[in-house]
Amino acid sequence: MNIQRKYSLPNCTLLLEGLSDVTRAAQFQEMRPELSILVNAECYLSGYNQPLTGGREFFESLVRAVSGYAQEFLSSVPNPQAHNQESELVEFQKIDSNRHRLIIHSEGAPEGFESDSKNSKRPPIEIDLNTVQLFDLVEAVDQFFADSQTLPELSLELQPVTRRYGGASQALIRQAVPAAVGVSSLAVAAIAFNLIPPPQIRPPQPKADEQTSSTTKSLTPPVSAAATPVAAATPTPTPTATANTKPVVKDLEALLNTVPEITDPSQLRALNRQVYNQVHPAWTKRSGLQQDLVYRLGVAADGAIVGYKAVNKEANQGVGQTPLPNLLYNPANRAPISNEPIAQFRIVFTTNGVLQVSPWRGYARTPEVIGAKITDSKITKGLNQKLYNTVRQSWSGTPTFTRDLKYRVAVNKDGVIADYEPLNQVAFDYFRETPLPKMFNAIYGSNVAAPNAKEPLAHFQVIFKPSGTLEVTPWQGYQ
Repeated sequence: MNIQRKYSLPNCTLLLEGLSDVTRAAQFQEMRPELSILVNAECYLSGYNQPLTGGREFFESLVRAVSGYAQEFLSSVPNPQAHNQESELVEFQKIDSNRHRLIIHSEGAPEGFESDSKNSKRPPIEIDLNTVQLFDLVEAVDQFFADSQTLPELSLELQPVTRRYGGASQALIRQAVPAAVGVSSLAVAAIAFNLIPPPQIRPPQPKADEQTSSTTKSLTPPVSAAATPVAAATPTPTPTATANTKPVVKDLEALLNTVPEITDPSQLRALNRQVYNQVHPAWTKRSGLQQDLVYRLGVAADGAIVGYKAVNKEANQGVGQTPLPNLLYNPANRAPISNEPIAQFRIVFTTNGVLQVSPWRGYARTPEVIGAKITDSKITKGLNQKLYNTVRQSWSGTPTFTRDLKYRVAVNKDGVIADYEPLNQVAFDYFRETPLPKMFNAIYGSNVAAPNAKEPLAHFQVIFKPSGTLEVTPWQGYQ
């Protein structure tokens, strides 16, 4: 199957075409297919009608030269990786502070590009870029490296900047940033700056009241109409963070490639509820959606949302209409994600205002309720009747729902409600017409408090029928 990847910026677009290695793709059938065999690479630059094209050797040389030259330009430290014309197909030369010459040594020059070596059998292609074009090219390369499903074995090794040159970068940054403002945005320049290893200077410690504001969030990375949505929005520490703060992985797929994945169905079921309980009350702007917004979420074992990735184009453009940017965990309040296992979920903000949350890969088997259980038949029979009486006395009024509301309700040995969980969508939609949230809130002070897992519980299925009939039966497990 032919696969395309497109990384598009205002002044530069990288288009990669290739195939997936079937021997490695079996385990990724439910994910975006992996482009592991590069067949053709094209680089489109603003102001030029024809793209630069080549195979894998050309593309690898391009990304090495671009990254090496960006490091050299911003640090004033010579980087031979950007000028190695003996072993590289691509090299850069600095013309002045705002002009940079891209040179491609190829077998032939495409139409639309001029060459100074007309008598040579292999005339090089020479293209002059301004600083804005250079930064867009660097950003396109950065997007490629953030995409773990495209040539995942290709990595970038940059030479470290000599420590004594660390202070020189500030003047260059002041010189380079104005050229990019208003065209590619400061974010493009910032990504280029990240290619430079930071100077070994101890940063000033932030004040206590500044700790919680020491992270920023990238909300909507640019995505072209033909591209698969790129990169999850996750917190990225700013330079004001302390030296011991570990940067948070900004791409959800990259994060998943470095940590274990939570696949236990029972744990996924519990985390599914925690995700819903976080997002549901925070989603206040439920009108105005033209299409469903679909995201892939990464969730830590404690329920913290550590990253999200737009699944469709509308989701990438409409992230501001969701609460996801505000629900990402804050490294200032929680230890950074390192080797913690991550669970994946699919979350859909539908046009009719209904929130849907489900495991990304579904359940491998029927999940079970986590925690110790009361299994003595005599005790559970008495608790069954006690729960029925308590709920029946508290349920009054005429139901407005037209379908059964099904819940799992757990009580402790004294018959006190310890946990409840909607089992169907209508139970989510009409839970306020049941006494369950009031009963739970009276004990725990919240409708979304964590379930009581410190003592054995008896579990029951409770059904509220549109006719006003109440049914309470022993829990038989998830259907």
